[in-house]
Amino acid sequence: MTQSPLTAQQDGLLHVAIIMDGNGRWATARGLPRSAGHRQGARAVRPIVEKAPELGIGTLTLYAFSADNWRRPEREVSALMRLFLVYLRAETARCIKQGVRVSVIGRREGLSPQLCAAIDDTEAATAQGRTLHLRLAVNYSAREAIVRAARRLDPSSDCSCEAFARLLADDGSPAPDVDLLIRSGGEQRLSDFLLWECAYAELYFTPRMWPEITPADLEAAVREFRGRERRFGRVTAPAQQAGAASSPAHRRLPGRITQALPTAQ
Repeated sequence: MTQSPLTAQQDGLLHVAIIMDGNGRWATARGLPRSAGHRQGARAVRPIVEKAPELGIGTLTLYAFSADNWRRPEREVSALMRLFLVYLRAETARCIKQGVRVSVIGRREGLSPQLCAAIDDTEAATAQGRTLHLRLAVNYSAREAIVRAARRLDPSSDCSCEAFARLLADDGSPAPDVDLLIRSGGEQRLSDFLLWECAYAELYFTPRMWPEITPADLEAAVREFRGRERRFGRVTAPAQQAGAASSPAHRRLPGRITQALPTAQ
């Protein structure tokens, strides 16, 4: 399988990004407050994180809270912020033990000093993790990240894509391009998530709500990803095309909403 030469991950490990959608709808369908769905969604994260390295995933980016989510009811936003704080405090020791490095991407403005301090503590404590790089997108907007990177440019410089990628990362250490983007909850859009990094990502959509997602779902998504052909703008030989069309690896898995979109939606 061909990898992008721009920011291919070391050792052939995958970068998987997940839009964890459907928490509120899952709770509402059960007559529960939306906050209950977010709590259940947080519980679903740990098994996914633990399964990821077994599937050859080296970087896992989870969309936890977008910059647009501030528009939600104040009670729900407050509950989410408390949940982030509880999650960081509860999972840091486990991440250290399992070799998971935790980073939080997105703007710190608007987050409470208490939460910012917890983020700093977790990032510092897990910095030596090498098994998995877990990135949590909190108060994140891909468009804002691109604009911030553009403002860092010297107008007189000839900036390459590689140099821009370094500018895009607030810490100067960019993650590799996203190989596989997964979205739960049945929606099929990027929602301002990792627009630059997802330039050649394979997209996988499932109708299952995030609180229902299990490691088996992650494994199914990665299995389908590995059956897809990634050309990165190249042309496949006719014989290869014919073989790919008849290969069972390229058939859609039953019960899934899946779609590979190499161009904009």
